[in-house]
Amino acid sequence: MASDRLSTYRSKRDFQKTAEPSGETQIARSNRRRFVIQKHDATRLHYDLRLELDGVFKSWAVTKGPSLDPHDKRLAVEVEDHPLDYGDFEGTIPKGQYGGGTVMLWDRGYWEPEGKKSPEQALAKGDFKFTLEGKRLHGSFVLVRMRNDRERSKRTNWLLIKHHDEFSVEENGAAVLEENNTSVASGRTLEMIAAGKGRRPKPFMVEGGNVQADAVWDSKQGLAAAKRKAAARDHDEADVVTPVDLPGFIAPQLCETLERPPAEEGWVHEIKFDGYRIQMRVLNGEVTLKTRKGLDWTAKYPEIADAASSLPDCIIDGEICALDEHGAPDFAALQAALSEGKTGDLVYFAFDLLYDGGEDLRSQPLIERKARLQALLAEAGSDTRIRFVEHFETGGDAVLRSACKLSLEGIVSKRADAPYQSGRTETWAKSKCRAGHEVVIGAYATTNGRFRSLLVGVHRDDHLVYVGRVGTGYGAKKIETLLPKLKALATAKSPFGGIGAPKKVPEVTWLKPELVAEIEFAGWTADGLVRQAAFKGLREDKPAKDVEAERPAKIAKIDVPEPAPVGQHRSSRRKGAKVDVMGVLISSPDKPLWPDANDGEPVTKEDLARYYEAVGSWMIEHIRGRPCSIIRAPDGIGGEQFFQRHAMPGQSNLLEVVKVFGDKKPYLQIDRVEGLAAVAQTAALELHPWNCEPGHPDVPGRLVFDLDPGPDVPFSTIVAAAREMRDRLEELGLISFCKTTGGKGLHVVTPLAVNKRKPLSWPEAKGFAHELCQKMARDDPDLYLTKTTKSLRSGRIFLDYLRYDRMATAVAPLSPRARPGATVSMPLTWTQVKSDLNPKRFTIRTVPGLLTSSSAWEDYSDGQRSLEQAIKRLGRSVKAA
Repeated sequence: MASDRLSTYRSKRDFQKTAEPSGETQIARSNRRRFVIQKHDATRLHYDLRLELDGVFKSWAVTKGPSLDPHDKRLAVEVEDHPLDYGDFEGTIPKGQYGGGTVMLWDRGYWEPEGKKSPEQALAKGDFKFTLEGKRLHGSFVLVRMRNDRERSKRTNWLLIKHHDEFSVEENGAAVLEENNTSVASGRTLEMIAAGKGRRPKPFMVEGGNVQADAVWDSKQGLAAAKRKAAARDHDEADVVTPVDLPGFIAPQLCETLERPPAEEGWVHEIKFDGYRIQMRVLNGEVTLKTRKGLDWTAKYPEIADAASSLPDCIIDGEICALDEHGAPDFAALQAALSEGKTGDLVYFAFDLLYDGGEDLRSQPLIERKARLQALLAEAGSDTRIRFVEHFETGGDAVLRSACKLSLEGIVSKRADAPYQSGRTETWAKSKCRAGHEVVIGAYATTNGRFRSLLVGVHRDDHLVYVGRVGTGYGAKKIETLLPKLKALATAKSPFGGIGAPKKVPEVTWLKPELVAEIEFAGWTADGLVRQAAFKGLREDKPAKDVEAERPAKIAKIDVPEPAPVGQHRSSRRKGAKVDVMGVLISSPDKPLWPDANDGEPVTKEDLARYYEAVGSWMIEHIRGRPCSIIRAPDGIGGEQFFQRHAMPGQSNLLEVVKVFGDKKPYLQIDRVEGLAAVAQTAALELHPWNCEPGHPDVPGRLVFDLDPGPDVPFSTIVAAAREMRDRLEELGLISFCKTTGGKGLHVVTPLAVNKRKPLSWPEAKGFAHELCQKMARDDPDLYLTKTTKSLRSGRIFLDYLRYDRMATAVAPLSPRARPGATVSMPLTWTQVKSDLNPKRFTIRTVPGLLTSSSAWEDYSDGQRSLEQAIKRLGRSVKAA
């Protein structure tokens, strides 16, 4: 019972002396969990975080207040549960009373739990993830319980940490506290509240379980008062209009990027608008227009706000655009309209309805939300400045072709049956007619004192990577507007870092990296620079620090095209001419790298690049975030081969450069599908990533058991060994997957779940693998061995456990091998791992087609299991033996 949980709260307070609510009033439950953050100027200034759960507020005192920087870990001391009507309290607690001091309602709204565990389970475990939708705080947070010495502290200490998302910042995360020092309920400062000045908090009214987000819970004016007054009213007068439940802001749903739209049924396709994403909120005729980052831009679009004021209470997702003389969206015209204050002709294109009155529609299918939106706009007889976005249910490729013929930017494809989900998802995808990108301006160049071009970059890791010059798209009017903004940011130091950063020359002026530009370009060069880039305009709705290289999504449930037959993709070009693969120019495309692929036809450098293009969206998931060694054969497998693990001067900017502890030289890393084309340009025939957790080289992320047969071992015996390894791992609680090596053996791969508090070390992982392999060898010494001695390997299988050192690698799934036949390390289902398996059938030529109908490794990410538990089980089994 909630009343029992409030006994500690009540025992600490004298309600004859303090105005705090006693919690005895029954509060109507909301249809969503509420949260409040109160700024509390007591003995020491702090912020009280309160989350509604099971009829009370779970509460923590956050000593320094919340931060938006994920690197900041704020101490949060768990305190007693508080009553729900405390969420309305703003005032002064008398000196001498518990918590004496001034209390301000600093933020409020709603919260939702994250993950599969219930909030109660997550709290018990000490790893409590949740999302806030407030006036000031948005996005994902986590409370992590610290280890307490109960003899020294009677309270439980937690750490409040912001997760990386659309609302996080990388520095000065406490600025949100400094910039917001008034009450969200009354607009008063702490000093005004202490002096009893200013208006009282606006009440948080409730009716039928629906709570108004713009009001406040208050024991005298809010929920409790509303309930008492409602009970006292005559039932004949019960028909009253009550405020509805509308969040102040909802984090928008974002698109993955696909090279081509989904082809299967169940998707609808909309025109991609070239403007500013804006969330429209209408409440009692008052309109708020917010950017995708939650910035209030209502004042920038007064005509659209005025047109929307006649709409019923709602929250709509859409985009504001300027139209050219043909009625097509024009980003440059939008920029001009904003800079000149001529916004009367701008149009709001509405494509989704998130709230209709107090009803939250986000869980409903998209197609139903759109039908509601169309009806809402039609019934309101809305101004032509607000237009409903139609959609097409025909094939996405046909819609994209039509959009490109009309010189539109592209299309957005959406699952018709999907709910609205904040953040980047696989149910919304964009496909563009011409490559576009957001870039950070790092410098500008002049010729004889006249503006010539911009030097731009994108963020990768901890530096701004140079991606080239933008030399076209500037009219005289654009330059007149742009140049003063550039000159205001001039600095003596280059903002670019990493390999390939431009050198200082007299005609270049370095800039502080604060301006974001939208560009169009024709693709990437082999060294990672944009080709034929044109300036479209500045973007003011996205901070420069958030601009990163777009990474094409894994194409789920979309057919991967088979490579064209040999010679077909060369028929329309002159021999030896460079070819464009994923925007990368491949030189010497006709050079043979393999004599054949078991089919009598040579495999060329272009064939290699096309192969990476075909399988890249699948393959990238298993190499991204891991340092990667490559084997290069510029003259083919018959020539000299080079093993490269370190980044090299002049390498493509489509490749990442990462530093690892213990080595001064930076390592190579492939995090983007286009990066595969870049390594194909260097004739990288094999890819060998580390087996670490992505982004964490010091943490084991998977085990790869290499079953390496000696002479005279039939492949059927290797298959039986792989299945035995699978069974042994399963007995220890681990899930495993199998692939060919591209050679004569098999790999059994086990993904690991990482304990973030205390991750496993490489020696521990290697020790487990060694012990397991030794146990197999002891159980069947005639078949298995764990020593590399070649004289002992005839007729036996070497269980290679030496791949678990920190810097050891294993060939990547789908990587080709620099061996005769152009074979590939092919992921398999366990039903495919049978005695008649022939690994030679998996080649660069055959694999793309086979992959389209394969379900191999579909549940790989769901197979992560704790190695710590497996180590304990293995120890017990060894002792028992």
